[in-house]
Amino acid sequence: MAPKTPKVSKPRSCSRNWQVFEVSDVPQEGLWAIKAKNGGVFPKHDPKPKPAAPVEKPRNSIRQMMASITPGTVLIILAGRFKGKRVVFLKQLSSGLLLVTGPFKINGVPLRRVNQSYVIATSTKVDVSGINVDKFDDKYFAKQAEKKKKKERASSLSRERGKECTSTGEEG
Repeated sequence: MAPKTPKVSKPRSCSRNWQVFEVSDVPQEGLWAIKAKNGGVFPKHDPKPKPAAPVEKPRNSIRQMMASITPGTVLIILAGRFKGKRVVFLKQLSSGLLLVTGPFKINGVPLRRVNQSYVIATSTKVDVSGINVDKFDDKYFAKQAEKKKKKERASSLSRERGKECTSTGEEG
């Protein structure tokens, strides 16, 4: 096969208002016009300034509780393990959660913290004036962190193997 010969094209032209102009005579538009105005280089824009980080307001007060919930009110739990159970409201904790109880001997619901969005208040009230709930707070329900033990298994196994070898008189 013979090598391909490049095609020679005619100079491009553009017709405007019934006149023929060369492409170089046509006013440039769009991005190329911007580039031509700036000496053949696209202009660089300053990056947008980053917005300042939002400042968190410290919460000094407890979250507002529904007006229908008062100590001794019977509530119905809407979600979770005890869904549908009726419980007695004791107090609101500093985190905003509600402290409720079954009582456990009556319906099996232990002393629990519940978010108030997951309960419905009923009109039934129980007298809880004789109950002291001062010792129950969020720290009472926090899990105690266990100290992690260092991994001494590998070193203890090697010590045991060494003892076995020396006690029998054989090398392993």
